[in-house]
Amino acid sequence: MPHTLPQQLYLLCYTVDKGKFQLGNLQGRGQLLRAGALTELAQDGLLHVEGQKVVRMPGKAPEDSFAASVWCDLPEGDPKAWLPLVHNKAHTAETPVRDQLAAAGEITVTHGKVLGLIPADRVGVTHPHQVAALQERVRATVLIGTDPTSIPLGELAMAVFAVELEMTCVWNRGEIRTCKQQFKALAAQFDKALPGLRKALRNSYLSSRAVGGGWSA
Repeated sequence: MPHTLPQQLYLLCYTVDKGKFQLGNLQGRGQLLRAGALTELAQDGLLHVEGQKVVRMPGKAPEDSFAASVWCDLPEGDPKAWLPLVHNKAHTAETPVRDQLAAAGEITVTHGKVLGLIPADRVGVTHPHQVAALQERVRATVLIGTDPTSIPLGELAMAVFAVELEMTCVWNRGEIRTCKQQFKALAAQFDKALPGLRKALRNSYLSSRAVGGGWSA
């Protein structure tokens, strides 16, 4: 299973029982991947949150190329809002993460065209059982009532982000209603760690969904 949070979030969008990435779970994935990278940068001490704004910390860029590109987008000096960092380059986020996964043998990418005219790539997952295990791990953070304060930030992010992006491959609507209080507790814990990031992801997702936003698998 891939090590970086963006790579895991990419695979989290896969619908195992359908054997494909469903369109409804792809809307907002570019924002999701950037939010994942920002979460890891925070874990590694490479960004600092002031209020609900963020600034780059001095230091060496991450070795991971996608994380490094997001780190370079962070402002130096005056803190800035999360939303532009999540939203503005979302359309560029999927290809580098997808290429990392393909290079690692975690996915296959078949290039083709729709109706023989429009370029379209078909992405397959090499180890669907591992994706299913990842999704169950994310679900367990809620369904077994884990204390939110004991959940590592990356695990917490996967559970919270999957709700904010309404990912039906992880949660169904009935579970979201039934587990409402647990989700609220997880969201509150994430907001303590990175105030403003979850809201920025949700707002970016809603704005792109309203205009049919979404990128390829």
